[in-house]
Amino acid sequence: MLCEISSWSGNNFFLTWMILSLIALVVLIVFSTVIFYHYYVKITFEKWLQKSNPKYPPAVGVRTEIILMLKGLLSATFCPALTLYLMGRQKLHGYCGVGEYGWGYLVISFFIIWLSTDFFEFFYHRMGHTIDTCWNIHKSHHQFFNPTPFAVIADEYLDQFVRALPLLILPALIPVNMDLLFFQFATFFYGYGIYLHWGHEFSYPDAHHPIINTSFQHYLHHAISIKNQPYHTGFYFKIWDQLFGSVYPREKCFCIKCQKEKGQRTHDEFEKLEKPDYSILLNWNFWFNHTLT
Repeated sequence: MLCEISSWSGNNFFLTWMILSLIALVVLIVFSTVIFYHYYVKITFEKWLQKSNPKYPPAVGVRTEIILMLKGLLSATFCPALTLYLMGRQKLHGYCGVGEYGWGYLVISFFIIWLSTDFFEFFYHRMGHTIDTCWNIHKSHHQFFNPTPFAVIADEYLDQFVRALPLLILPALIPVNMDLLFFQFATFFYGYGIYLHWGHEFSYPDAHHPIINTSFQHYLHHAISIKNQPYHTGFYFKIWDQLFGSVYPREKCFCIKCQKEKGQRTHDEFEKLEKPDYSILLNWNFWFNHTLT
């Protein structure tokens, strides 16, 4: 698949970059919109009982998320495009198909990519909260303290560029199947990222799962993590935050289950809740006239 994209573009870097950006745009818009419509537009009491933050963000905040998502898109696809370009010039160790390495190496590669990239994402994210320069870049993402699925790559250019660096670094270091690498990254980081920014919780896996970060951990991160307070900067596995001491205290947990145990989330609360009219997002004037909020 990826080798074919490189062939279609004649190994032209800019054309490859545009093709990948278009694919990413369609995927992000479709998946984020479908989930947003179901959980933020078609609100019900039952769905609200799954929402980590009982309030819904205003339409103007969602507009900002979408704008920053589009802004981050081109930088997010830059490294993947550069990887395909350099691979076409035989400058990297990337390959397509099973190749001479066999299925066993493919399975080993899967876990190497997963673990190494998950730690990379965790540590870079942690730097965004512990180093002044990095925080100055990353803090724009934290304006979304009550995020929606549109916030998944609503970052500044440099943040998205660095987050996509493993797609370039790994094939520069070791032989990597490019379809596997890109599929894993798209699934475990961009796909899982939509879930993390969903703003709602499953009954299982719930916030108290011992191994993986759920959508609650990432909502918690958006809600209370600030400079020098890096709670749950991990992406998939909790072990990194456990090792670095950045796990939020269990006794202070405010996940859905804990809220219900405290007698919160009643039907009366839901009836009094302000439910934004997101149909304004379909109004073109709303995107260009900042007085329409």
